Amino acid sequence: MTDVDDQLRQLAERVEDLTRVVVRQAQTLDQLVDADRARTSGPDLPLLVELFAVFVDADACARSGDAAFASIAGSLERLITGRGGEIITPSVGDPFEVSTMEAVDVRPATADDTPRTVADPIRPGLRVGPRSVRPAMVTVFGD
Repeated sequence: MTDVDDQLRQLAERVEDLTRVVVRQAQTLDQLVDADRARTSGPDLPLLVELFAVFVDADACARSGDAAFASIAGSLERLITGRGGEIITPSVGDPFEVSTMEAVDVRPATADDTPRTVADPIRPGLRVGPRSVRPAMVTVFGD
């Protein structure tokens, strides 16, 4: 009877070992699925860049006073922000930020102007997460 008991004990150990292997594989699969979801759930950068290019054109047309283009620009902005992008629209007098703006020209500051601030916004910028994908183009007041 001890031979049968010994075989049952060995069988129980093998079942426990097999159970541990199956649990470990299930955990690994869960981790792989979670990592894949995290990788694919982020913003679609190429799509956002294309949408932003159309937004810039529509925004430029809207500034000429065409209400239809203003509506299109607004819709594109909602699409871009809904997909994880952020439109950077500096205003006159905003401090110049190197991380989100590109100074394409420097204008001398008068007594009323603050140096290193935006003198004229030229084109909006695009940020996706912490990354500035397209810096806003601005003219800056110099020192």
